[in-house]
Parts: sequence; C-alpha cells; structure tokens
Amino acid sequence: MSEAFKVTFALVLLSALPSAALSQTSAPAQQPPQTATNAPDPNEVICEKQKPTGSRLVTKKICMTRAQWADLQLQDRQEIDRVQVRRSANGE
Repeated sequence: MSEAFKVTFALVLLSALPSAALSQTSAPAQQPPQTATNAPDPNEVICEKQKPTGSRLVTKKICMTRAQWADLQLQDRQEIDRVQVRRSANGE
C-alpha cells in the first residue's frame, strides 16, 4: 500500500473514534432514569379460573386485586405452616 493511503486511512479512523466515543457517553444521559414504575400496580384486578376439586367441567372465575391475591397467598402459607407445626408437636 502506498504511504499516502496509510496516512489517510489512519486519519479517517482517528477522526471517527472521538465521535463514536462521544455518542456512546451521551446515550445514557438521554434515557430517563429507571423508577419504581416498573413495579406491578397493587390495585390492578386479575381474574383466574379455578376448578373445584372433583369437577372436570365446572370452573369459577375469581377476580381480585394483586394485593388481595398476595394477601390470600400469605394466609395460605401461614395456615400450612401452622398445620405443619401442630403435626410435629403432636408427634405425627
């Protein structure tokens, strides 16, 4: 390759590097900071279809808010823990 071509190629590369570096550093500043808005809304209503035990045909649609579903799940977990503690205390 000729010496002039090498010098021109080097200049083109050097001139492109600072602009690429500047565009990369300025990109995160343009994005809004992440906030807690990504968290699910506790007041959002969610419906689930539940089948009663022993039935293949009947389904019930139950609608509650996320907070109510979370509370129900917590109550179920606490009841399971209570039953397990009582069982182990009775020696079963």
